[in-house]
Amino acid sequence: MRLGVLDVGSNTVHLLVVDAHPGARPLPAHSHKAELRLAELLDEDGAIGPPGVDRLVTTIAGALQAAEDKGCEDVLAFATSAVREASNADTVLARVRDETGIDLTVLSGAEEARLTFLAARRWFGWSAGKLLVLDIGGGSLEIAFGIDEEPDAAVSLPLGAGRLTAGWLQGDPPDPAQVKALRRHVRASIARSVGEFTRFGRPDHVVATSKTFKQLARIAGAARSTEGLYVQRTLSRKALEEWVPKLAVMTTEERGNLPGVSDGRAAQLLAGALVAEGAMDLLGIEDLEICPWALREGVILRRLDHLPAQDPAALA
Repeated sequence: MRLGVLDVGSNTVHLLVVDAHPGARPLPAHSHKAELRLAELLDEDGAIGPPGVDRLVTTIAGALQAAEDKGCEDVLAFATSAVREASNADTVLARVRDETGIDLTVLSGAEEARLTFLAARRWFGWSAGKLLVLDIGGGSLEIAFGIDEEPDAAVSLPLGAGRLTAGWLQGDPPDPAQVKALRRHVRASIARSVGEFTRFGRPDHVVATSKTFKQLARIAGAARSTEGLYVQRTLSRKALEEWVPKLAVMTTEERGNLPGVSDGRAAQLLAGALVAEGAMDLLGIEDLEICPWALREGVILRRLDHLPAQDPAALA
């Protein structure tokens, strides 16, 4: 069957179309993406303003048309932290439903962490042993740890790269005092949750998902995306610690010229690097591996797990 997964995130609205059935690896067939940066469109009351809602509705309508054009039998639509934490979330969801016909499922932070963990577990398999998974989005940081497909511990912290950039880093490049203050805030926030993971002992394998980690690994020397999914890509804490001070004094344009860094994410890269560095340091991580699968794949896999395998129509 052909499924569409519509991810209304803090940075982008992303439709991923896959051909999938239970027991098989989902095969990507089409990707439709638009950058909205909802996390940066919240007003002083924490609401998504009318222009932002208008853009969101229009973008979702376009994505749904793309899903129809590509022959999707079903669209799994969900929203993450930017919509979840908006003070007018109910109004936003109602407008999306009334004007596009789609009911957005708003995932909790813990659900994001669990579904991302599921995707990483399926990608690396049981031989990875105890798995620690990190994900930095536009609005939040997710951390999950476990030995099964359901993590033993999963948390979501309001440490997304877009959120922190908008709230803490003004100027281009930002003032060193702002960078220092953000570093202190990030580490204090992560430190409150460290005990939830260290009590389970050392992980056997540490992995990270998300655009932020992929870009950090790329500028630290990892293989480019054109070399394929199955090339191992890693990021060391040592390399990250060397890059953070460099990123701190770069302009957005200069960061955008780094290998693998898109113009749309260049402004957020410093905040993302501070979160990644803080998490790796406080959790005692020397090296981690980049996982190609993340939240969207986790949503697909969970949906496939609930299809009745005995129903021929479900497998068609």
